[in-house]
Amino acid sequence: MPITELLTRNATYFKNDVALVEINPAAENIPHVTWREYSLIESARGGAFRKQITWGEFETKANRFANLLLTRGIKKGDKVAILLMNCIEWLPIYFGVLKTGAVVVPMNFRFDAAEILHGLTLAEVDALVFGPEFTGRIESVLDNAPRVKNLFYVGEDCPSFADSYEELIAYCSSTAPAVLITDDDDGAIYFSSGTTGFPKAILHAHRSLMHSAKVEQAHHSQTRDDVFLCIPPLYHTGAKMHWFGSLISGGKAVILRGVSPEWIIRTVSEECCTIVWLLVPWAQDILDAIDSGKIDPADYNLDQWRLMHIGAQPVPPSLIKRWKNVFPNHQYDTNYGLSESIGPGCVHLGVENIHKVGAIGVPGFGWQVKIVDAAHNEISSGVGELAVKGDGVMKCYFNDPAATKEVLDSEGWLYTGDMAERDADGFIYLVDRKKDVIISGGENIYPVQIEDFLRAHTKIKDVAVIGLPDKRLGEIAAAVIEAKDGETLTEDEINEFCMGMPRYKRPKKLIFAHVPRNATGKIEKPLLRKTYNGDHLVAQQNEIEI
Repeated sequence: MPITELLTRNATYFKNDVALVEINPAAENIPHVTWREYSLIESARGGAFRKQITWGEFETKANRFANLLLTRGIKKGDKVAILLMNCIEWLPIYFGVLKTGAVVVPMNFRFDAAEILHGLTLAEVDALVFGPEFTGRIESVLDNAPRVKNLFYVGEDCPSFADSYEELIAYCSSTAPAVLITDDDDGAIYFSSGTTGFPKAILHAHRSLMHSAKVEQAHHSQTRDDVFLCIPPLYHTGAKMHWFGSLISGGKAVILRGVSPEWIIRTVSEECCTIVWLLVPWAQDILDAIDSGKIDPADYNLDQWRLMHIGAQPVPPSLIKRWKNVFPNHQYDTNYGLSESIGPGCVHLGVENIHKVGAIGVPGFGWQVKIVDAAHNEISSGVGELAVKGDGVMKCYFNDPAATKEVLDSEGWLYTGDMAERDADGFIYLVDRKKDVIISGGENIYPVQIEDFLRAHTKIKDVAVIGLPDKRLGEIAAAVIEAKDGETLTEDEINEFCMGMPRYKRPKKLIFAHVPRNATGKIEKPLLRKTYNGDHLVAQQNEIEI
């Protein structure tokens, strides 16, 4: 069953129930009034602090956009990209694309112009929905993206090269289009990246999307009474697939545009959130705010909050011990997954296994897992590559059969590139990554892109970028820089040069030293990580008391 049918079911049976709420805080401190009261004040001023839609309105918006796309010639199998910040329009647009039988292509809102163009070209995008934050970047690449015939703009002051989404859907039918969609039809393309640092287009069938919804509910037992707080970007498979637990249960979800500890706690309190998915830095920030006295949990309604779970990066066991000291009644789970395995859940700890914090857990609902040697033979002990199999595995890397063959075998096993081992109880621990991708605050940073940028500096002979451990972000990017003979470099000089890169890609640590390479010319990054204390992914297998 395609996942669009879950939306239609909810609109039929829970038509007037709230499906989505958007909270967009305008200030750090809004004293003496609730979010709802403040939203009324902002509405009177023409602002939009708090928005909400029901399941019936959600379905109507999705149907209207689907019919708009059909009138523009978008058909089954075409590609429609979404480049928006988190907002209440995001998910209805996503489902509108799916209802046409077209393939939805969420794009990372951190992409620069070159990455946007690469994604549009690689995924063979036919139409694009974008917001005001991206107008300049989109306009700069249009001449090189002739396939993108339709551009829809979400927001005020629509640019001349696009059409207004809000104005057009008002005139479209709210009846669901009569398009037959099967589980095996192409459903979505998500972007990842390989060793080059540029994204691969990961193609998933509708079967994958429905599987992720089933997995999420099986792991976290969502009901219609649960309220999910969604903070991470919706272009991530993680955020959206956790929200699928709300979709399958008919529960409310709250989209919070901001990660201030106060905003998170106030939203949990005032929207009665029961489930919150956090990244490690956000959990640490909340605890630090509580420890410093900036937040007093007693001032908020938090008794209904039953589950905090974390994904997207290694989780320090000490953080969870600290969290449980503050929130002793919370269930906790960690979720491991890849965009190639439709987000989180192919391995998860399980709320009943908090005594095993440090492990990524056991095979998720409907998933098979094995650890293999270099020849892909399963091993019963020791360290090997983690492989997973289930209905959530991608169909392929779109238009890249060679890359697909490297990670996906004929029996449906996906080889993750992560090295792992099992303990005596069958719990899986990550040991290291075969890939050099740095995960900083839940975002992937690709060293090759930074290295290529830095090599353009006239004084740099060689450079290697590695991940170093960071208490708050999990990892930071560190650049080991070797100057040309006779040249000297300073941190200020390099930091100034790096202003030409997006902020999140800029190295957080600079090391001026020789860059070692092996006999074949490859940078010896394991040696660098060991030398500079970056070899931090060794599994923490000591159980801790919580």
